[in-house]
Amino acid sequence: MDNQTGLQRKLKLWHVFALGLSLMVPTTVFDTYGIASGATGGHVPISYLFSMCAILFTVFSYTHMVKVFPRAGSAYTYAQQTFNPGVGFIVGWAALCDYLFLPMLYALAAEIYLSSFFPDVPGWLWIVLSIAFFTIANIFSVKVTISFNAIFVVFQMIICVVFVALLIRELAGGSTSFSLAPFYSANLTMNSILSGSIILCYTLIGFDALSTLSEEAIQPTRTIPRAMIIQTIFLGLLYTTITYFMQLLFPDVSVFNDPDAASSEIAQKLGGMLFASIFIAITVTGNLVGGIAAQLSTSRLLFAMGRDDVIPKRIFGYVHPRTGVPVWNVLLTGLFSLTAVFLSYETAISFFSFGAYIAFSFVNLSVIVYYYRQRKMNTFKGILMYLVSPLIALCFLMLLWANMDMHALMLGLVWNVVGIGYLAYLTKFFRQKPPQFHFDENVSG
Repeated sequence: MDNQTGLQRKLKLWHVFALGLSLMVPTTVFDTYGIASGATGGHVPISYLFSMCAILFTVFSYTHMVKVFPRAGSAYTYAQQTFNPGVGFIVGWAALCDYLFLPMLYALAAEIYLSSFFPDVPGWLWIVLSIAFFTIANIFSVKVTISFNAIFVVFQMIICVVFVALLIRELAGGSTSFSLAPFYSANLTMNSILSGSIILCYTLIGFDALSTLSEEAIQPTRTIPRAMIIQTIFLGLLYTTITYFMQLLFPDVSVFNDPDAASSEIAQKLGGMLFASIFIAITVTGNLVGGIAAQLSTSRLLFAMGRDDVIPKRIFGYVHPRTGVPVWNVLLTGLFSLTAVFLSYETAISFFSFGAYIAFSFVNLSVIVYYYRQRKMNTFKGILMYLVSPLIALCFLMLLWANMDMHALMLGLVWNVVGIGYLAYLTKFFRQKPPQFHFDENVSG
């Protein structure tokens, strides 16, 4: 029993891994396939391998920092402790993009599938209904949804396996032969790989959520880092395998009625309307459950900030006395999420990724500053682990930055400028110590 928090250390490695999968929503691979195939010119698998390798270097940096701050486990805390509270504040502010845009992504993904199945219904209506569903569910405090998501991941894995089996059966009985074309062809370019990575990295960057389980994991400084690495490699290889067979059988998604919803049309071609209906039901339900969890986390994060007077406490720090729910945060998050009706799925991913890339960049910088500069770990092994590896990660991130959607980049920069202005206001133009985000608490609970 943890005497400070009352949490029991019961989670072993496989527990943390399974819970991590439930947070990641494995069927996200189908949400992004059509868009990524167009962006990569039919080379989604190689872009996935590139994305996995790029993300792994940042995962290594997280594992180094989690060993130093096992209770905190967040980029914001690492920046606060390694640099200063001001830098930590800005990193935390930037990362709010992740939280605010994640519910939108789930709503947009649900809309893609539902619109392909019900083409006569306006797409914006599915977005509005999805967000209304998230909001109503969270107002009534349905934390059971998180547990349901952990169980539902089993069905998502089953649909992935069945999907691949049907693809292989189709390939074996047709004229298409197995080849390396999805990994390499004459028209493959580095720009196409990077364009795909901007989209696909989104499906792999939830590994940092595992750090919230540090206080309940057995030997957290060992269990959490291993789970992060295993989960990233597992999902990267799973997604590469699925998209390899999809890309091999359907190299050009432009032949579909809606390329963005190519996965649902592929499901229908593989198994008829029955399988397509099951496929869409599982993927949509996964996105709805994920959306509830995402909005739940966002509302709790805003509450933690309001409680600490980082943002107005009267509104954001309010909890309904009967339900124990921060209702204003839930409603405000829902209203903000409605702007998804004006965004494409690809643009929303770019907005989401902006905050993630800032957080990742500062985690890598924190490793260099903390281990290599402050603790002087400059042996050959130390140089490789604490200087070369995070620098490689930063190079990958810079490449992704350079290929990011310009609108998302500009909005992200404006968001950060607002954050700096707000920090100046809170600190009376930097004459006082800035407030600190307490992201180390379990904001989803």
